[in-house]
Amino acid sequence: MLLAGGAADLHAAPWKDLQRLIGQNDAALVASPGGKVLFEKNAAKKLIPASTLKIFTSLVALHYLGPEYRFTTEFYLDRENNLKIKGHGDPLLLSESLRETAAALSGKLDSFNHLVLDDSFFAGQVRVPGTTPSYQPYDAVNGALCVNFNTVSFKRVNGTYVSDEEQTPLLPFVAGRIRASSLERGRIILSHRESEATLYAGHLFKYFLTQAGIKSPGEVRLGRVLPRDDRLLFTHTSPFAVKQSLGKLLEFSNNFVANQLLIACGAKLYGAPGSLDKGVMAAATYAREVLKTDALSLAEGSGISRRNVLTAHVMLKVLNEFEPYHPLLRREGRELYKTGTLEGIRSRAGYITDGKEGLYRFVVMINTPGKSTDAAMKSIHRFIGQEATGPSSSR
Repeated sequence: MLLAGGAADLHAAPWKDLQRLIGQNDAALVASPGGKVLFEKNAAKKLIPASTLKIFTSLVALHYLGPEYRFTTEFYLDRENNLKIKGHGDPLLLSESLRETAAALSGKLDSFNHLVLDDSFFAGQVRVPGTTPSYQPYDAVNGALCVNFNTVSFKRVNGTYVSDEEQTPLLPFVAGRIRASSLERGRIILSHRESEATLYAGHLFKYFLTQAGIKSPGEVRLGRVLPRDDRLLFTHTSPFAVKQSLGKLLEFSNNFVANQLLIACGAKLYGAPGSLDKGVMAAATYAREVLKTDALSLAEGSGISRRNVLTAHVMLKVLNEFEPYHPLLRREGRELYKTGTLEGIRSRAGYITDGKEGLYRFVVMINTPGKSTDAAMKSIHRFIGQEATGPSSSR
């Protein structure tokens, strides 16, 4: 155990409490607004961060994509009058955008034959370590052309399944999956099996195109855009810049969004098609070249994998770099934070305001089953409250 900040800190009751609370498989670190480390224990030990990793993934996206970058989805018409959609990994391609895109296309064509879906911007079927087939949104698969986070929300009314979202119809395409769930109300996630996720996106697009008055007697099928032969008809640009996407990612801890962004970073740095491996390589490059550290190992970008490990020292570097964007984090009182939860894992990282313009940084990583971060955070708040108002406040 290391205490930093001088002999006076050795006798601070909250720090002694924190030392006792942090076991051999846990870590904690607290730093002043000026960067002075006030407390650290096991801060050089690699531990599982769970969803606090999303702060790091956000930094990677800000660096390689840029805070104002907006994802695009392209619409082409081929020589057989087929409408082709090419996705580029937009993590926030939602029903509202599909409706608006269909309205825009209604001014450019009256009908088309088949609807062809091109998901080749991502390589193959992305498999995220730590996910399992389930009905939980945190297990949603990733892809280049996905809508509504690859989930479908439903409820049963008078014995009939209907959509639980006003903006999204319940399509026959997923009716069988919903009936098989036997749930009265819930959400299913779309899978890679038989390209279900991509095809659902196509069926939902076709629904809105039909609603906009565009006729199509053909099928929804997979295919590829041929740039030299197909004519670009329309480009949908996401209404959400990366910075806004990160706000939603951090507020709702959305695993799908985190890995969509990471894969897009890999494609930006190493070229398309994007893959999880390229995204992880991009993240490692960022850590090495910007944060000047290699004290981390990553398998994906959301924190769901237990193969993700890093040190509290690394997380402090992340928080230092992320400070200009700290308002994107969830706020509770004086604390802006991100939590992480896996079985036997609890983590919390972020900032505590000093009541002026300064931000204390804190990292708590509990890898001991059965323990929480609650007691550790009470100790940290208690000491920072004394530190921020006392004559020895570190700037």
